[in-house]
Amino acid sequence: MLSPDTVAQIAAELAEADRTHAVIQRITARYPEATVEDSYAIQGVWRDTQIAAGRRLVGRKIGLTSKAMQQATGITEPDYGVMFDDTVYESGAEIPVDHFSNVRIEVELAFVLKHPLEGPDCTLEDALAAIDYAVPALEVLNSHIELEGRTIVDTISDNAAYGAMVLGDVHKRPDEIDLRWVPGVLSRNGEIEETGVAAGVLGHPATGVAWLANKFHQHGARLEAGEVILAGSFTRPMWVSRGDAVLCDYGPMGTITCRFV
Repeated sequence: MLSPDTVAQIAAELAEADRTHAVIQRITARYPEATVEDSYAIQGVWRDTQIAAGRRLVGRKIGLTSKAMQQATGITEPDYGVMFDDTVYESGAEIPVDHFSNVRIEVELAFVLKHPLEGPDCTLEDALAAIDYAVPALEVLNSHIELEGRTIVDTISDNAAYGAMVLGDVHKRPDEIDLRWVPGVLSRNGEIEETGVAAGVLGHPATGVAWLANKFHQHGARLEAGEVILAGSFTRPMWVSRGDAVLCDYGPMGTITCRFV
C-alpha cells in the first residue's frame, strides 16, 4: 500500500500531465508494490482536485469489459473512471488533438440512468430497470502514462485512460431494441478499420452497469439518477491523428461523426 503522501504526489503528477498533455513513467515501474486499491485512491484524489477546480462530474466510464479490449491491453478485469462536463461532444464535432496526450477511439453504448442504482447484489435486470435510455457513443482514450508494460494499476490511476466522449442523436429505451445486437462499424477517412457488436461487452452492454454498481458499493457509493454511464468498448481502440475524419455506423441507432483538428 502506498502512503497518503505518495498517493497525493502521483495524483498531482497526473493532474499536471493532463494540463500539459504529457506522458509520465508507469506508476508500477516506480512503485511495484502499488495495489488496485492504491490506484482508485490516486484517481479519487485527482477527481476531487478537478471538482474543486470547478469541473462538473456527469457520469462514469467502464473500461476493459470486452475480450477485444482485454487482449489489446493485456489487462484482465474491468475498471472505471469519471467523466466531466467539459469532455462531452455531440456528433459532428471538431475535436482538438492538442487537448490530449494521445488519441485512440473506441465504439460503445452509453446509458443514462432514471433511478439510482446500488450494489452489492445488482443484476443485469436491475440495471435495465434503472436505465432511462441508451445512446451510441465514441470514447476518446487519452493515456497520461506510458503504454508499454502498463497494468490495471496504472490505467485506473490515470482515470481509466478516459479523455472524452462523442454522443449520438438516437435514444432507445432498453425495451425498444435488443441492445446485444447493436453493431458498430468504425471508419477512419472512409476506410473501415474496426467492427463489433455490443454483445461483446460482457454478453450484454448493460452488464457493465450492474458491475459498476456493485463495485461502487465496495467503495461506499452508488450510481445516481441522471448519470451517464459509458459502458465499455466492443471494438479494439483505433489510433487517430490530426486531420482524421471518423465515422461509426450503429445500424438502427444511427451514426456518429467527428473530426480531429
